[in-house]
Amino acid sequence: MFAVVSIAGFQEKVSEGDKIKVPLIQAEPGKTVTFDKVMLISKDKAAVTIGTPLVAGASVTVKVLAHGKTDKVRGAIHGKRKRQLHFFGHRQDYTEVEVTKIQA
Repeated sequence: MFAVVSIAGFQEKVSEGDKIKVPLIQAEPGKTVTFDKVMLISKDKAAVTIGTPLVAGASVTVKVLAHGKTDKVRGAIHGKRKRQLHFFGHRQDYTEVEVTKIQA
């Protein structure tokens, strides 16, 4: 069984037991969070429910495991003139979650 759920504007395909990294969620590690924006649920290949745009009454429950930051992404901006070079770096915050229950 799997579901396609919208989390912070990103669509994730999840099934029970999956561990995924999603954009930062304001929840303590060990707590459970429920996502209601489920767009598709499939119990097997024959039984697929597609929402218009969401599946009514469906939800995905996850357990928050940890918070962290991704690897640093380095970038540079180069100007048109001489000696115009600016470097920057960025690390995105994320929350690691484990899918515990998919309710149709």
